[in-house]
Amino acid sequence: MHHVDLVVSDVERSLRFYRELLGPLGWHGASTAPGERGETIHYVYGPGSSIGLRQTPDPEAGVAVDRYRIGLHHLCLEVVDLAALEAAAERVRQLGARITDGPREFTEYRPGYHALFFEDPDGIKLELVWTPPGTYDYQHAPETRDQPG
Repeated sequence: MHHVDLVVSDVERSLRFYRELLGPLGWHGASTAPGERGETIHYVYGPGSSIGLRQTPDPEAGVAVDRYRIGLHHLCLEVVDLAALEAAAERVRQLGARITDGPREFTEYRPGYHALFFEDPDGIKLELVWTPPGTYDYQHAPETRDQPG
């Protein structure tokens, strides 16, 4: 994933939340860019991707998040090891976010799948995941694939 943009009710609150949550996971910076409606997009960036936060033009007209409407169901980010997942869970608690499940191993998904599910300040479902090396490597190209050239 290169980036994802989220529309939030309070961009400053969300920016603080995402920076405090993701900073210790290697999301080391922030930048801004103009949006197509004149808004400022605040990007929190880390290992190979970024999350853009856009202020909704009318927070009072917003509709509550419903993961089963068309749109984003949840956003999952990978952590480097189990210790990072446990530390992130403690940060989520300190930030006052609602944890919906975990951190624990979700063998119903696959053995070794350790995750934490929680909500951001607007109720957007987030997941942090760690899997032991070799147990969930579908995102890597198979070695048997023909290489160009």
